[in-house]
Amino acid sequence: MDDLTCIIIGGGYAGLKALKQIQETTRDMANGRRIRFVLVDKQPGHLRKLRLFRPTTVEEEIMIPWNDLNLGEFEFVQGTVTSVDSEEKWFQYVDVQGNDAQIHYDLLVVAVGSTVRRPDTDQGGIALTDQQSAADIRERWHVNLRKAADETNPEEQKRLMTIAVAGAGISGIETSAELALSMQKEAAALGLNSSNVSVYLLNSQEQLLPGVSEKFRRKLDQELNKCGVTALYNRKAIREETGEVTLNNGDSLKVGLLIWMIGLLPNPALRGMGLPITPDGQVLVDECYRVQGAPGVYSIGDCARIVDPKTDKAEQKTCFEAGIQGIRLGKIVSADLEGQLAPIHKASKSNMDVYNIGLGQKGVFWIRKWGIDMVMTGKTPGKLKKLVEDKASYLR
Repeated sequence: MDDLTCIIIGGGYAGLKALKQIQETTRDMANGRRIRFVLVDKQPGHLRKLRLFRPTTVEEEIMIPWNDLNLGEFEFVQGTVTSVDSEEKWFQYVDVQGNDAQIHYDLLVVAVGSTVRRPDTDQGGIALTDQQSAADIRERWHVNLRKAADETNPEEQKRLMTIAVAGAGISGIETSAELALSMQKEAAALGLNSSNVSVYLLNSQEQLLPGVSEKFRRKLDQELNKCGVTALYNRKAIREETGEVTLNNGDSLKVGLLIWMIGLLPNPALRGMGLPITPDGQVLVDECYRVQGAPGVYSIGDCARIVDPKTDKAEQKTCFEAGIQGIRLGKIVSADLEGQLAPIHKASKSNMDVYNIGLGQKGVFWIRKWGIDMVMTGKTPGKLKKLVEDKASYLR
Protein backbone atom coordinates (compact mmCIF):
# COMPACT_ATOMS: atom_id res chain seq x y z
CA MET A 1 0.00 0.00 0.00
CA ASP A 2 1.10 3.57 -0.65
CA ASP A 3 2.36 5.75 2.17
CA LEU A 4 0.15 8.41 3.69
CA THR A 5 1.60 11.90 3.42
CA CYS A 6 1.22 14.23 6.40
CA ILE A 7 2.21 17.82 5.66
CA ILE A 8 2.96 20.35 8.37
CA ILE A 9 2.92 23.92 7.06
CA GLY A 10 4.91 26.09 9.45
CA GLY A 11 7.95 25.23 11.54
CA GLY A 12 7.23 27.47 14.51
CA TYR A 13 6.40 26.24 17.99
CA ALA A 14 2.91 24.99 17.04
CA GLY A 15 4.13 23.26 13.89
CA LEU A 16 6.98 21.47 15.65
CA LYS A 17 4.72 20.32 18.48
CA ALA A 18 2.15 19.04 15.96
CA LEU A 19 4.81 17.14 14.03
CA LYS A 20 6.29 15.54 17.14
CA GLN A 21 2.94 14.57 18.66
CA ILE A 22 1.46 13.09 15.48
CA GLN A 23 4.66 11.08 15.03
CA GLU A 24 4.40 9.74 18.56
CA THR A 25 0.67 9.00 18.68
CA THR A 26 0.60 7.25 15.30
CA ARG A 27 4.07 5.73 15.58
CA ASP A 28 4.44 6.69 11.92
CA MET A 29 1.75 4.18 10.90
CA ALA A 30 -2.00 4.27 10.16
CA ASN A 31 -4.03 1.17 9.29
CA GLY A 32 -0.93 -0.64 8.13
CA ARG A 33 0.28 2.28 5.99
CA ARG A 34 3.46 4.16 6.76
CA ILE A 35 3.08 7.90 7.33
CA ARG A 36 5.52 10.13 5.50
CA PHE A 37 6.03 13.47 7.25
CA VAL A 38 6.91 16.64 5.36
CA LEU A 39 7.57 20.01 7.01
CA VAL A 40 7.12 23.10 4.82
CA ASP A 41 8.46 26.48 5.87
CA LYS A 42 9.77 29.58 4.12
CA GLN A 43 12.71 29.80 6.54
CA PRO A 44 15.87 27.65 6.23
CA GLY A 45 15.54 26.70 9.91
CA HIS A 46 13.42 27.01 13.02
CA LEU A 47 13.18 30.64 14.14
CA ARG A 48 13.01 30.86 17.93
CA LYS A 49 10.58 33.77 18.10
CA LEU A 50 10.39 33.68 21.89
CA ARG A 51 14.03 34.78 21.92
CA LEU A 52 13.74 37.45 19.24
CA PHE A 53 14.57 40.11 21.83
CA ARG A 54 18.01 38.58 22.49
CA PRO A 55 19.71 39.77 19.27
CA THR A 56 18.71 43.34 20.21
CA THR A 57 21.49 43.18 22.82
CA VAL A 58 23.90 40.35 21.88
CA GLU A 59 24.88 38.37 18.81
CA GLU A 60 22.85 35.24 19.49
CA GLU A 61 21.81 32.81 16.77
CA ILE A 62 18.09 32.12 17.05
CA MET A 63 17.68 30.35 13.69
CA ILE A 64 18.24 26.63 14.32
CA PRO A 65 18.89 24.22 11.39
CA TRP A 66 16.13 21.63 11.05
CA ASN A 67 18.62 18.78 11.41
CA ASP A 68 19.64 20.08 14.83
CA LEU A 69 16.15 19.58 16.26
CA ASN A 70 15.22 16.54 18.32
CA LEU A 71 12.40 15.29 16.11
CA GLY A 72 11.55 12.05 14.36
CA GLU A 73 12.19 11.42 10.68
CA PHE A 74 10.75 14.04 8.33
CA GLU A 75 11.48 15.69 5.01
CA PHE A 76 11.89 19.45 4.72
CA VAL A 77 10.67 21.61 1.87
CA GLN A 78 11.60 25.28 1.85
CA GLY A 79 8.93 27.40 0.25
CA THR A 80 5.90 29.64 0.70
CA VAL A 81 2.48 28.02 0.41
CA THR A 82 0.17 29.96 -1.89
CA SER A 83 -2.99 27.87 -2.09
CA VAL A 84 -4.68 24.71 -0.83
CA ASP A 85 -7.03 22.55 -2.91
CA SER A 86 -8.94 20.73 -0.18
CA GLU A 87 -11.04 18.74 -2.67
CA GLU A 88 -8.15 17.21 -4.61
CA LYS A 89 -5.82 17.38 -1.58
CA TRP A 90 -3.02 19.33 -3.24
CA PHE A 91 -1.30 22.49 -2.12
CA GLN A 92 0.80 24.84 -4.21
CA TYR A 93 3.90 26.68 -3.07
CA VAL A 94 6.71 28.82 -4.40
CA ASP A 95 10.18 27.40 -3.75
CA VAL A 96 13.32 29.38 -2.89
CA GLN A 97 14.19 29.70 -6.59
CA GLY A 98 10.80 31.30 -7.26
CA ASN A 99 9.38 28.27 -9.05
CA ASP A 100 5.79 27.08 -8.59
CA ALA A 101 5.38 23.54 -7.29
CA GLN A 102 2.72 21.37 -5.69
CA ILE A 103 2.51 18.43 -3.30
CA HIS A 104 -0.30 15.95 -2.65
CA TYR A 105 -1.30 15.35 0.96
CA ASP A 106 -3.51 12.97 2.91
CA LEU A 107 -3.25 14.96 6.14
CA LEU A 108 -2.46 18.65 6.34
CA VAL A 109 -1.72 20.76 9.41
CA VAL A 110 -1.73 24.54 8.93
CA ALA A 111 0.41 26.16 11.63
CA VAL A 112 1.76 29.26 9.92
CA GLY A 113 1.40 31.39 13.04
CA SER A 114 1.25 35.15 13.12
CA THR A 115 3.22 38.16 12.00
CA VAL A 116 4.20 41.25 13.96
CA ARG A 117 1.92 44.23 13.51
CA ARG A 118 3.84 47.05 11.84
CA PRO A 119 3.26 50.79 12.23
CA ASP A 120 2.70 53.04 9.24
CA THR A 121 5.90 54.14 7.51
CA ASP A 122 5.41 57.77 8.57
CA GLN A 123 5.32 56.86 12.28
CA GLY A 124 9.09 56.55 12.55
CA GLY A 125 10.95 54.24 14.89
CA ILE A 126 11.73 50.60 14.13
CA ALA A 127 9.53 47.53 14.58
CA LEU A 128 11.06 44.40 16.09
CA THR A 129 9.91 41.90 13.49
CA ASP A 130 12.82 39.60 12.63
CA GLN A 131 16.52 38.90 13.12
CA GLN A 132 17.60 41.78 10.90
CA SER A 133 15.51 44.36 12.73
CA ALA A 134 16.85 43.00 16.03
CA ALA A 135 20.42 43.45 14.78
CA ASP A 136 19.58 46.96 13.55
CA ILE A 137 18.24 47.86 17.00
CA ARG A 138 21.42 46.55 18.62
CA GLU A 139 23.58 48.62 16.28
CA ARG A 140 21.45 51.76 16.76
CA TRP A 141 21.66 51.89 20.55
CA HIS A 142 25.36 51.02 20.52
CA VAL A 143 25.99 53.92 18.14
CA ASN A 144 23.88 56.21 20.32
CA LEU A 145 25.86 55.35 23.44
CA ARG A 146 29.15 55.97 21.67
CA LYS A 147 27.82 59.36 20.58
CA ALA A 148 26.65 60.05 24.12
CA ALA A 149 30.17 59.39 25.42
CA ASP A 150 31.42 62.31 23.30
CA GLU A 151 28.40 64.57 23.83
CA THR A 152 28.88 67.70 25.95
CA ASN A 153 25.23 68.80 25.98
CA PRO A 154 23.57 67.03 28.96
CA GLU A 155 20.10 67.06 27.39
CA GLU A 156 21.33 65.55 24.12
CA GLN A 157 23.39 63.01 26.01
CA LYS A 158 20.30 61.99 27.97
CA ARG A 159 18.27 61.65 24.77
CA LEU A 160 20.88 59.38 23.22
CA MET A 161 20.72 57.16 26.32
CA THR A 162 16.93 56.81 26.17
CA ILE A 163 14.78 54.18 24.46
CA ALA A 164 11.00 53.88 24.31
CA VAL A 165 9.32 50.52 23.70
CA ALA A 166 5.79 50.94 22.35
CA GLY A 167 3.76 47.93 23.43
CA ALA A 168 3.59 46.30 26.86
CA GLY A 169 2.74 42.71 26.07
CA ILE A 170 5.05 39.93 27.24
CA SER A 171 7.48 40.54 24.36
CA GLY A 172 7.58 44.27 25.07
CA ILE A 173 8.21 43.65 28.76
CA GLU A 174 11.04 41.20 28.14
CA THR A 175 12.63 43.37 25.44
CA SER A 176 12.59 46.52 27.56
CA ALA A 177 14.26 44.74 30.50
CA GLU A 178 16.91 43.16 28.29
CA LEU A 179 17.72 46.52 26.70
CA ALA A 180 17.85 48.43 29.98
CA LEU A 181 20.26 45.97 31.60
CA SER A 182 22.52 45.74 28.54
CA MET A 183 22.59 49.49 27.97
CA GLN A 184 23.55 50.12 31.59
CA LYS A 185 26.45 47.71 31.29
CA GLU A 186 27.66 49.22 28.02
CA ALA A 187 27.26 52.79 29.30
CA ALA A 188 29.47 52.01 32.31
CA ALA A 189 32.11 50.48 29.99
CA LEU A 190 32.13 53.73 27.98
CA GLY A 191 32.61 55.85 31.10
CA LEU A 192 29.03 57.11 31.14
CA ASN A 193 26.81 57.30 34.20
CA SER A 194 24.70 54.15 33.80
CA SER A 195 21.90 55.67 35.89
CA ASN A 196 21.26 58.06 32.99
CA VAL A 197 20.08 55.15 30.85
CA SER A 198 16.29 55.36 30.51
CA VAL A 199 13.99 52.75 28.99
CA TYR A 200 10.29 53.61 28.88
CA LEU A 201 7.67 50.90 28.40
CA LEU A 202 4.61 52.51 26.84
CA ASN A 203 1.41 50.75 27.84
CA SER A 204 -1.82 51.88 26.21
CA GLN A 205 -3.77 50.10 28.98
CA GLU A 206 -4.28 51.10 32.63
CA GLN A 207 -2.21 48.16 33.88
CA LEU A 208 0.14 45.40 32.81
CA LEU A 209 -1.26 42.09 31.54
CA PRO A 210 -5.03 42.23 32.08
CA GLY A 211 -6.33 39.09 33.77
CA VAL A 212 -3.43 38.49 36.14
CA SER A 213 -3.56 39.05 39.90
CA GLU A 214 -2.76 42.42 41.43
CA LYS A 215 -0.04 40.71 43.47
CA PHE A 216 1.74 39.52 40.32
CA ARG A 217 1.22 42.80 38.51
CA ARG A 218 2.68 44.79 41.40
CA LYS A 219 5.71 42.50 41.69
CA LEU A 220 6.31 42.60 37.94
CA ASP A 221 6.23 46.39 37.94
CA GLN A 222 8.71 46.44 40.86
CA GLU A 223 11.10 44.05 39.12
CA LEU A 224 10.92 46.04 35.89
CA ASN A 225 11.80 49.17 37.84
CA LYS A 226 14.82 47.38 39.34
CA CYS A 227 15.98 46.61 35.82
CA GLY A 228 15.77 50.30 34.95
CA VAL A 229 12.48 50.21 33.06
CA THR A 230 9.81 52.85 33.67
CA ALA A 231 6.31 51.71 32.71
CA LEU A 232 4.01 54.53 31.57
CA TYR A 233 0.30 53.67 31.65
CA ASN A 234 -2.45 54.94 29.37
CA ARG A 235 0.31 56.09 27.08
CA LYS A 236 0.34 55.23 23.40
CA ALA A 237 3.03 56.27 20.94
CA ILE A 238 1.65 58.14 17.95
CA ARG A 239 4.87 58.73 16.02
CA GLU A 240 8.57 59.39 16.36
CA GLU A 241 10.21 62.23 14.48
CA THR A 242 13.77 63.55 14.83
CA GLY A 243 14.24 61.94 18.21
CA GLU A 244 10.92 62.92 19.76
CA VAL A 245 8.01 60.56 20.43
CA THR A 246 4.55 62.10 20.46
CA LEU A 247 2.15 60.43 22.87
CA ASN A 248 -1.62 60.15 22.76
CA ASN A 249 -2.10 62.56 25.68
CA GLY A 250 -0.15 65.33 23.97
CA ASP A 251 3.07 64.76 25.93
CA SER A 252 6.31 63.80 24.25
CA LEU A 253 9.51 61.90 25.04
CA LYS A 254 12.96 62.68 23.69
CA VAL A 255 14.53 59.37 22.71
CA GLY A 256 17.46 57.98 20.83
CA LEU A 257 15.30 55.13 19.57
CA LEU A 258 11.63 54.07 19.47
CA ILE A 259 10.90 50.34 19.16
CA TRP A 260 7.43 49.25 18.06
CA MET A 261 6.03 46.05 19.60
CA ILE A 262 2.32 46.55 19.08
CA GLY A 263 0.99 43.02 18.83
CA LEU A 264 0.41 40.21 16.37
CA LEU A 265 -1.74 39.58 13.31
CA PRO A 266 -2.71 36.21 11.78
CA ASN A 267 -0.29 35.33 8.98
CA PRO A 268 -1.53 37.29 5.93
CA ALA A 269 -0.63 34.35 3.68
CA LEU A 270 -3.79 32.63 4.97
CA ARG A 271 -6.01 34.97 2.97
CA GLY A 272 -4.75 33.50 -0.30
CA MET A 273 -4.77 29.83 0.62
CA GLY A 274 -8.45 29.22 -0.07
CA LEU A 275 -9.27 28.03 3.45
CA PRO A 276 -12.25 29.43 5.41
CA ILE A 277 -11.11 32.31 7.61
CA THR A 278 -12.62 34.82 10.02
CA PRO A 279 -12.86 38.53 9.07
CA ASP A 280 -9.61 39.18 10.92
CA GLY A 281 -7.82 36.39 9.06
CA GLN A 282 -7.79 33.31 11.32
CA VAL A 283 -8.61 29.82 10.04
CA LEU A 284 -12.05 28.55 11.05
CA VAL A 285 -11.83 25.22 12.88
CA ASP A 286 -14.17 23.06 14.93
CA GLU A 287 -13.62 21.86 18.49
CA CYS A 288 -11.19 19.22 17.17
CA TYR A 289 -9.08 21.69 15.17
CA ARG A 290 -10.50 20.38 11.88
CA VAL A 291 -10.73 23.09 9.23
CA GLN A 292 -14.33 23.62 8.23
CA GLY A 293 -15.21 22.07 4.87
CA ALA A 294 -11.72 20.67 4.32
CA PRO A 295 -11.46 16.94 5.19
CA GLY A 296 -8.03 15.91 6.47
CA VAL A 297 -6.98 19.51 7.15
CA TYR A 298 -6.29 20.80 10.68
CA SER A 299 -5.04 24.09 12.06
CA ILE A 300 -3.60 25.16 15.43
CA GLY A 301 -1.62 28.02 16.93
CA ASP A 302 -1.90 31.75 16.34
CA CYS A 303 -3.32 31.31 12.84
CA ALA A 304 -6.43 29.40 13.99
CA ARG A 305 -9.62 30.66 15.61
CA ILE A 306 -9.85 28.16 18.46
CA VAL A 307 -12.74 28.54 20.90
CA ASP A 308 -13.54 26.63 24.08
CA PRO A 309 -16.96 25.07 23.33
CA LYS A 310 -17.95 25.32 27.01
CA THR A 311 -17.10 28.97 27.60
CA ASP A 312 -17.08 30.32 24.03
CA LYS A 313 -13.75 31.95 24.94
CA ALA A 314 -11.06 32.23 22.26
CA GLU A 315 -7.62 30.80 22.96
CA GLN A 316 -4.73 33.19 23.59
CA LYS A 317 -1.78 33.51 21.22
CA THR A 318 1.11 32.18 23.30
CA CYS A 319 3.60 29.34 23.02
CA PHE A 320 1.99 27.67 26.04
CA GLU A 321 -1.39 27.43 24.31
CA ALA A 322 0.20 26.24 21.05
CA GLY A 323 2.00 23.46 22.91
CA ILE A 324 -1.17 22.17 24.56
CA GLN A 325 -3.00 22.32 21.23
CA GLY A 326 -0.20 20.34 19.57
CA ILE A 327 -0.42 17.60 22.19
CA ARG A 328 -4.19 17.34 21.73
CA LEU A 329 -3.90 17.43 17.93
CA GLY A 330 -1.71 14.33 17.99
CA LYS A 331 -4.49 12.46 19.79
CA ILE A 332 -7.15 13.89 17.46
CA VAL A 333 -5.34 12.85 14.28
CA SER A 334 -4.69 9.38 15.66
CA ALA A 335 -8.36 8.99 16.60
CA ASP A 336 -9.55 10.25 13.21
CA LEU A 337 -7.27 7.81 11.38
CA GLU A 338 -8.62 4.92 13.45
CA GLY A 339 -12.25 6.03 13.18
CA GLN A 340 -12.55 6.64 16.91
CA LEU A 341 -14.02 9.50 18.92
CA ALA A 342 -11.51 12.35 19.08
CA PRO A 343 -10.89 14.58 22.12
CA ILE A 344 -12.22 18.12 21.89
CA HIS A 345 -10.58 21.43 22.72
CA LYS A 346 -10.72 22.94 26.16
CA ALA A 347 -9.01 26.07 27.42
CA SER A 348 -5.33 25.45 28.06
CA LYS A 349 -5.49 27.38 31.33
CA SER A 350 -8.96 26.30 32.40
CA ASN A 351 -7.78 25.09 35.81
CA MET A 352 -5.00 27.56 36.48
CA ASP A 353 -3.31 30.78 35.42
CA VAL A 354 0.43 30.79 34.88
CA TYR A 355 3.01 33.21 33.46
CA ASN A 356 6.79 33.17 33.43
CA ILE A 357 8.38 36.40 32.21
CA GLY A 358 12.10 36.80 31.64
CA LEU A 359 13.88 39.93 32.84
CA GLY A 360 17.46 39.57 31.70
CA GLN A 361 18.97 36.52 33.41
CA LYS A 362 16.20 36.63 36.02
CA GLY A 363 12.43 36.51 35.81
CA VAL A 364 9.04 36.61 37.48
CA PHE A 365 7.00 33.41 37.73
CA TRP A 366 3.31 33.46 38.70
CA ILE A 367 0.79 30.70 39.21
CA ARG A 368 -2.77 30.87 40.49
CA LYS A 369 -4.49 27.57 41.24
CA TRP A 370 -6.95 26.32 43.86
CA GLY A 371 -7.11 29.80 45.37
CA ILE A 372 -3.33 29.98 45.80
CA ASP A 373 -1.67 33.05 44.29
CA MET A 374 2.11 32.46 44.19
CA VAL A 375 4.81 34.74 42.77
CA MET A 376 8.49 33.85 42.54
CA THR A 377 11.31 36.12 41.35
CA GLY A 378 15.05 35.79 40.78
CA LYS A 379 17.29 33.49 38.75
CA THR A 380 15.12 30.38 39.09
CA PRO A 381 12.26 31.73 36.91
CA GLY A 382 14.86 32.89 34.38
CA LYS A 383 16.41 29.41 34.19
CA LEU A 384 13.00 27.78 34.04
CA LYS A 385 11.92 30.03 31.17
CA LYS A 386 15.00 29.17 29.11
CA LEU A 387 14.48 25.47 29.81
CA VAL A 388 10.88 25.69 28.59
CA GLU A 389 11.94 27.65 25.50
CA ASP A 390 14.62 25.09 24.64
CA LYS A 391 12.10 22.27 25.02
CA ALA A 392 9.53 24.09 22.87
CA SER A 393 12.16 24.35 20.12
CA TYR A 394 13.13 20.68 20.48
CA LEU A 395 16.81 21.52 20.85
CA ARG A 396 19.07 18.50 21.11
